[in-house]
Amino acid sequence: MASSSVSRLPLAVLLLVACSSTAAATSYTVGDGSGWTTGVDYTSWASSKNFKVGDNLVFNYAKGLHTVVEVSAAEYMACTAANPLGSDSSGATTVALKTPGTHYFVCSITGHCGAGMKLAMTVGGSNSPATPTPTTPRTSPTTPTTPYTTPTTPTTTTPYTTPTTPTCSGGGGTTATPGMTPFMSYPSAAGLGSAALAGFALVWCVIVQLALL
Repeated sequence: MASSSVSRLPLAVLLLVACSSTAAATSYTVGDGSGWTTGVDYTSWASSKNFKVGDNLVFNYAKGLHTVVEVSAAEYMACTAANPLGSDSSGATTVALKTPGTHYFVCSITGHCGAGMKLAMTVGGSNSPATPTPTTPRTSPTTPTTPYTTPTTPTTTTPYTTPTTPTCSGGGGTTATPGMTPFMSYPSAAGLGSAALAGFALVWCVIVQLALL
């Protein structure tokens, strides 16, 4: 007996896990026992419910006397159904709540919406447990980098040569310094030879004779 109980234990655990992980959708009968008709406060009825995506709304009403029309918020406020999002008049209408948000329903028979046949209800998240979505780590592409090298410009070197300054020879001249105006020194009268003095005397006599003429 003990072994039989142990063998049934894993099966029971699996059934419990399966039931808890797949929560059944809830079906709400609009108005409960009153159904879908005039004179019922559907605002109070909806405020006590916790609607989820996947749940169902069941409208029970007399066929041919009422309708179920899903409308926009503006038409709900105005009690009109000119642009229905969905409608039925079978007497037993089941509406699956597929999207979260606020849904609006009215009866399109004249005067019935104003008499209370209007329902606004808010749908929350899904009943099913959220399945984690595997994410692939995002990797940034690696851009190959080229090593930066500074181009070398060949430098041409001109050999530096010091200009040779020519020297002035003769007459006791001095060597000119680069960047300066060369100053020339001439020999003085004391350095003149006897021949040169004789020449000067001769020229002087000629000049005197010409002046006396």
